[in-house]
Amino acid sequence: MSLHSSFKTARSAKGHRNVLKRLERIKKLKTDEKWSEEKDSIYNLPKVRSIKVLAKTKSKDAPEDAAAAAGAAAPAAEATGKKKEKTTKS
Repeated sequence: MSLHSSFKTARSAKGHRNVLKRLERIKKLKTDEKWSEEKDSIYNLPKVRSIKVLAKTKSKDAPEDAAAAAGAAAPAAEATGKKKEKTTKS
């Protein structure tokens, strides 16, 4: 028997989850030094924010340094300052 296409989850393991498992929450609290094994219980844990981190990508057309950006801006300014010639139909 085949699986219906509506039940398939291609992104389920890859996507961002808002809710963390108990072990993940404890690990996050340990790194923030807000939980210790001696005095705190694994029950009634405080809330933990899970923030999705997006990596910024560089544009292929963007110049690498500021000098190249300044050099590219000068010809563009000259081109906009020129008057356009009118063409007349004969």
